[in-house]
Amino acid sequence: MLKVALTGGIGCGKSTAANIFAQWGAPVIDADQISHALVEPGAPALLEITRQFGPGIIDSHGALDRSKLRMLVFSRPDCKHQLEAILHPLVYAEMQHLLQTLHYPYVILCIPLLLETKMQHFVDRILVIDCPVEQQIKRVKLRNKLSEEAIKAIIATQVSREQRLSAADDIIDNSGDTTKLAEHIKKLHNLYLTLGKDIN
Repeated sequence: MLKVALTGGIGCGKSTAANIFAQWGAPVIDADQISHALVEPGAPALLEITRQFGPGIIDSHGALDRSKLRMLVFSRPDCKHQLEAILHPLVYAEMQHLLQTLHYPYVILCIPLLLETKMQHFVDRILVIDCPVEQQIKRVKLRNKLSEEAIKAIIATQVSREQRLSAADDIIDNSGDTTKLAEHIKKLHNLYLTLGKDIN
């Protein structure tokens, strides 16, 4: 099975792209969804996060206060590293487990922080969804209602656009509309089917 990492900066359209691949029948494993499941109330990862960052990180319902945690990790690099040390190994272990259950020529692994975690060896091919930084900011403003400063701070924690593009095997320019994105994905879907069959 061909393992394709789908990655890109915040607001570049990774989720939209993953959904289109899924519509074509491709299995999609999403690192963010796994990460969210790992910090459900009572989950071991949440207990470890509470131990590291204190009970103030939990809201009144016993769930992780994501906005507090986000502010903490973006303002303090040491906290960011601590959180990553807890979550990233668990996320990749779960991805590996899910891969064993699939039977298809290829799989899309949606991994926003693939390059930041230096896990390129985990996949066979890297697909980068790309758009100009100004467009990233505009999209995230609309979607998350964050300030421009907050969005720029998030972008600054990610690898640069240039680094991402230089690591890519395939690049989709997602500065246009969804129709254009879907056209690109249809071509890649056919390519990955062919490459995956060769592996199998």
